[in-house]
Amino acid sequence: MCMACYVDEATKNRIIAYNAEFHQVTASPYGRDDEIGMLHLIDAQSRSAIIGRTDASKIFDLSVDHFVGMPGWFGAGDQPYQIWMTHTPQGEIVANTMGVSAEANELVGYSGDSISMYTHCGTHIDTFNHFGYNGEIFNGFTARDHLGSRAWTKCGPEKHPPIFARGVLLDIAALHGVETLGPSHGIGRADIEACLKHQGTELKLGDVVLIRTGQMLKWPDMAFTRNTPGLNREGAEYLAKHGAIMIGADNLTLEQTPSVHELNFFPVHTYLLAEAGVPIIEMVQLEELAADRLYEFAFFGACIKLRGATGAPMRPVAMPLL
Repeated sequence: MCMACYVDEATKNRIIAYNAEFHQVTASPYGRDDEIGMLHLIDAQSRSAIIGRTDASKIFDLSVDHFVGMPGWFGAGDQPYQIWMTHTPQGEIVANTMGVSAEANELVGYSGDSISMYTHCGTHIDTFNHFGYNGEIFNGFTARDHLGSRAWTKCGPEKHPPIFARGVLLDIAALHGVETLGPSHGIGRADIEACLKHQGTELKLGDVVLIRTGQMLKWPDMAFTRNTPGLNREGAEYLAKHGAIMIGADNLTLEQTPSVHELNFFPVHTYLLAEAGVPIIEMVQLEELAADRLYEFAFFGACIKLRGATGAPMRPVAMPLL
């Protein structure tokens, strides 16, 4: 089957990837002001359809914990997760930051804390302003016109709707009969098609597609971050052209590392975000879904609305379908 023959002509009009050109940002078919790309396929009808099929008797939590020392993306010098107390019961007795009586501080035990982290820490989404080409991001928004001193004014996570959609698990590790794929294994069309056949699973327009490499079995060892197996550009094109609205994986970067492309150190990120209009979700905990062989499910998730950020934490959940 050719790369252009996955769907009929009417469906192609709804899939941004069919408008993509190699290493060029794509003008959205959803309009000049579009900042959410394929998430436009989520509407009242699609939400009602998936909620009506959901079995809420069992919930799978697809997120990881945040903790000091957790694995993360440190390859470009970004800060790891940190947490510290800003108020403690004994500290308030000494410091009295609330300006109350000693008796009040003895009675009321006040604790508070703060965190600091890279926005791509733990289970999170990548937004379209995370990667682009030649100073532009998805839909032609430019750094010159839309990037301020603190954040982008376009394509931040605050624009993302809550995700209510059919989810599909592609257990590529199980396909190969291993717990974890080998270092830097690239997942392309052949792996995806073989996995779909092996599982008896079908891709549909509007899916959230989650890929299991088995990499989470290394969590929280730092080996989780090195030479990750993951999606390659061919595999990303295959999923995007089948109408995926979000693509994620249980690894650090979604895509295989290190990159096999000479100039593009994140070819899958740039393709999905800048060319195909498909947001990314990374570090998804998929072991329970895989153990239950739940390959089709209801996916629910919403990211933190960090205005203008390039990524944001998400706590997605999955539930079986009736």
